[in-house]
Amino acid sequence: MEVVGKIKVLDETKTFGANGFRKREVVITTDEQYPQHILIEFTQDKCDVLNSYKAGDEIKVSINLRGREWVNPQGETKYFNSIQGWRVEKLGAETSGKTPLPTPDHFQPVTEINEDPNDDLPF
Repeated sequence: MEVVGKIKVLDETKTFGANGFRKREVVITTDEQYPQHILIEFTQDKCDVLNSYKAGDEIKVSINLRGREWVNPQGETKYFNSIQGWRVEKLGAETSGKTPLPTPDHFQPVTEINEDPNDDLPF
């Protein structure tokens, strides 16, 4: 899955616990009729893929949806979802994600036609 939008917030990498777990969050604002502000988290070595980006950059983020179950001390089961990023591509005028349509000058004229009488194709 992918999310396309503009970076609204780009947090610094944070380290947790004695094992050195790393996490970095980015908020992407989508460009649609009702823009959404999507929080995406990057963990461990994936934190570094955000190093060359800044707020305002238009990007495409490849994501995985994650879900967790947790039972609180009172025995109630809770469910949590997260969006984890694993790849980022910068978008812009040259990489808008749309392939330009060919213009007539991109085509070469046909100089010979092979008219095979044994050709039985209906088109």
